[in-house]
Amino acid sequence: MSSAPNGLSPYPIVQAPMAGGASCPVLAAAVCEAGGLGFLAGGYKTADGMYQEIKQVRALTRRRFGVNLFMPQTGYVDPAAVEAYRGQLAGEASWYEISLAEEDIIGTSDDGYDAKLAILLEDPVPVVSFTFGCPAFAALAALRKVGTYTVVTVTSVEEARSAQHAGADAVCVQGAEAGGHQGTHRDDPQIDGTATVGLLALVAQVREAVALPIIAAGGVMRGAQIAALLAAGAESAQLGTAFLACPESGADPVHKKALTDPLFVRTELTRAFSGRPARGLVNRFMREHGPYAPAAYPQVHHLTSGLRKAAAAAGDAQGMALWAGQGHRLARPLPAGELVEVLAAELAEAQSTLKATQMRSAS
Repeated sequence: MSSAPNGLSPYPIVQAPMAGGASCPVLAAAVCEAGGLGFLAGGYKTADGMYQEIKQVRALTRRRFGVNLFMPQTGYVDPAAVEAYRGQLAGEASWYEISLAEEDIIGTSDDGYDAKLAILLEDPVPVVSFTFGCPAFAALAALRKVGTYTVVTVTSVEEARSAQHAGADAVCVQGAEAGGHQGTHRDDPQIDGTATVGLLALVAQVREAVALPIIAAGGVMRGAQIAALLAAGAESAQLGTAFLACPESGADPVHKKALTDPLFVRTELTRAFSGRPARGLVNRFMREHGPYAPAAYPQVHHLTSGLRKAAAAAGDAQGMALWAGQGHRLARPLPAGELVEVLAAELAEAQSTLKATQMRSAS
């Protein structure tokens, strides 16, 4: 069985960095200890908050792990559109008896990127990945100089080429099936829902376009899928929704239960909760507000933060952001370490079956 790129972990299994609390230190460390590559999500945290979680992981495991950063958002955001959406959400605020964020949220678009990068250069971690864009050549070179392996999330051949040109060590190829936010480098409302293609097709396209190792992400829930992605040219697979259901995951229990609840039958891309396309289980909030949500990330994320917290506190799945990939019904609430072992066994069995089939065909 192959390992992750650059020998980062014994198994070619990467736990996705899920911002918002799911990818907590306990989950990341458990995945690492079992032979996968665990990740912390740096997004939506302060620089110090990120550093405290890094220290927690180091206390729990000596194996390699990763940290993910959100790239600063530089696109124009229309304040009037954000205010109009605030009005759209007035009924929700009244229902949950809270006030929507009143502070100036228009300028909050860099997620503390510079401060977080400075910490990762001063006290390096084994792997750093990036979402929502590609860092400058100098930043990637600086990380390489301190021994950090860098990964850029891409959703197209064009983005993969940009990552290679900038000096990334690998790309995380995200297919349309992926839960949570699309990692597109540009947020263009004109191409909503079409920015990414299916994972297998995208892996094959990127494999022929760039020479970088590929981590494949999007709807992966079983070891046989990992085997298919490795056969298509990936070096490893990244799983998010599969680990979301684990007891170590920091996801809300209501969110975990919803993954396999027959009430939630499908996923869709929506801007309703954050202002950027993200895949989640279709619920009331998404249906009622998705059509009116502006392209305003992360401003809408901050605007709806109180609503999402209030819905979670009330146990109301219909008002929460239930991020999930297309394979969510296959979620297994196993301990993270056990899930890694099960996935590895499924992968080995699938690869053995494929090898036997090839040998029979050749004879």
